[in-house]
Amino acid sequence: MFDITCYAQKAAEIVQAGQFLYQRGWSPATSSNYSARIDDQHIAITVSGKHKGKLGNDDVMVVNLDGEAVQSDCRSSAETLLHMVVYDLYPDVGAVLHTHSVNATVLSRYLSEQDHITFADYELQKAFAGQLTHEGEIVLPVFANTQDIPALAALSREYLAARPETPAYFIRGHGIYTWGKDMEECLRHIEALEFLIECEIQMIRISK
Repeated sequence: MFDITCYAQKAAEIVQAGQFLYQRGWSPATSSNYSARIDDQHIAITVSGKHKGKLGNDDVMVVNLDGEAVQSDCRSSAETLLHMVVYDLYPDVGAVLHTHSVNATVLSRYLSEQDHITFADYELQKAFAGQLTHEGEIVLPVFANTQDIPALAALSREYLAARPETPAYFIRGHGIYTWGKDMEECLRHIEALEFLIECEIQMIRISK
């Protein structure tokens, strides 16, 4: 059994995150999915097919760490397993956000020959947990888009287990996943990542 009060708090955080991300244009319409850890066995996650700018607490359900619904007849996102990989590998992670911004989608498609995207020498790299200086690199993998979520979950697990310092990843032509110790940190990571992505796109434009 999970704590109802904690669930309500996490659901409210997810609803607020959805409003923010929708307003920024990073989660249009019914795209994206968000989650937050309730305890070591339960995760609050958005119900499939809901408009992210119009979420209510009833649009957030509970699943266990296998991604199975708990006390609900609702269906969670088809990508629930991708969230579960992060929670399983990183016990300190309290929130996971998956967004579908135009810039993330375009950059991952433009760099079609690369299996990773590197950000280097940006001051805002310090917005990511554990990054203390701009003098370094953040390397984010780019996974091919697929409807085979179990295969993608296995691929992300293998990569993240080998490189636990990774703070996010791209799915090509689809969007990004990132996480944090709580929703506040996770949102900070999303905002910083979108800034870095925009910088890279601008650099490509002016280099032509």
